[in-house]
Amino acid sequence: MYRAKRAALSPKVKRRVGKYELGRTIGEGTFAKVRFAKNTETMEPVAIKILDKEKVQKLRLVEQIRREICTMKLIKHPNVVRLHEVMGSKARIFIVLEYITGGELFDTIYTNGRLKEEEARKYFQQLINAVDYCHSRGVYHRDLKLENLLLDAAGNLKVSDFGLSALTEQVKVIEDRGYDGAAADIWSCGVILFILLAGFLPFEDENIIALYKKISEAQFTCPSWFSTGAKKLITRILDPNPATRITIPQILEDPWFKKGFKPPVFDDKYETSFEDVYAAFGDSEDQHVKEETEHKPTSMNAFELISLNQGLNLDNLFEAKEEHKRETRFTSQCPPKEIISKIAEAARPLGFDIQKKNYKMRMENPKAGRKGNLNVATEVFQVAPSLHVVELKKAKGDTLEFQMFYRSLSTQLKDVVWKCGGEVEDNSTAA
Repeated sequence: MYRAKRAALSPKVKRRVGKYELGRTIGEGTFAKVRFAKNTETMEPVAIKILDKEKVQKLRLVEQIRREICTMKLIKHPNVVRLHEVMGSKARIFIVLEYITGGELFDTIYTNGRLKEEEARKYFQQLINAVDYCHSRGVYHRDLKLENLLLDAAGNLKVSDFGLSALTEQVKVIEDRGYDGAAADIWSCGVILFILLAGFLPFEDENIIALYKKISEAQFTCPSWFSTGAKKLITRILDPNPATRITIPQILEDPWFKKGFKPPVFDDKYETSFEDVYAAFGDSEDQHVKEETEHKPTSMNAFELISLNQGLNLDNLFEAKEEHKRETRFTSQCPPKEIISKIAEAARPLGFDIQKKNYKMRMENPKAGRKGNLNVATEVFQVAPSLHVVELKKAKGDTLEFQMFYRSLSTQLKDVVWKCGGEVEDNSTAA
């Protein structure tokens, strides 16, 4: 009875790619989608970045992406998300990555505010050590930001998307000065350090031209609680001139940076093969991985599905607790069609265009924000015959704008969240 009802609600089927069983979508970008997956041989959780071959070919990015993936396979640093292997089918490229369970450093800052100087220094030391390692091998990130910094179960920093610059949005170049990957990464590290210590950005302005002017003239002020050493280092890193900006060797010798620094000891000398990369991009079907679909409802229930999400405690589904992330969820006892309709009704007055398909929905604001158009993906899952979990996830756009949108949206959903017999419980805050 339960499985039949769930199958009617969410008609998903199991998908396998080679030895990996694919789960829910955990991320989306301009060129790729990221799915949680499980190695069926070892039961190890992984993240698989999926690229559409046709789209990559149309944009003439095949050679660049193949070259960058080969370079990424050489990166074996404890503070960089590991690339395990690459597979290809006729239509897709599958990049198998280490799955990080501790969430984003962004969430820590947003929820708890700025860090203490020692904690900020620890993360900055791990970041610089990882960036130095990658730069020494000719690999540049080009899109370093707080949202690309993850935390593992032990609280150590993990940098994601290192080397995959072809998959990021076009990098902005201030005043057409040309682009230096190493100097740009260092500048981004300075912005990250400022945010860790301050809890806010060094450069902010609603007018994009005024913002560029502030960046190009280094118009920022360090808060009074910054130590003298931190102020000096940040000022040297945020130098708008790449030629005079501090270098990584100089950062490594900086007194503030060196305090308590213990470089990680690790072995990166083992042999690396690139055969899987060339096979993935090749045309030979003999070398392609099989994509298989089981034509029966998935046996994974909604609790198991949601538990795959980074750092989620299932107990939080039944507590009044707001998640300050790029995704959020709440529970409801309303019928799924009513849930979708109510969310759409609440989103339209906020300026969002709506696209509905079964128990999924896309909401997009046609008015561009700080990072383009905010696009929110929504899906309803059935936990039990009378209980549903509703997930809202930022697909594109600015994370802070997503959080403001959700706060505005949730005030209109009090008759949907935790509805029971026509009444809304007092603790109807989204979980």
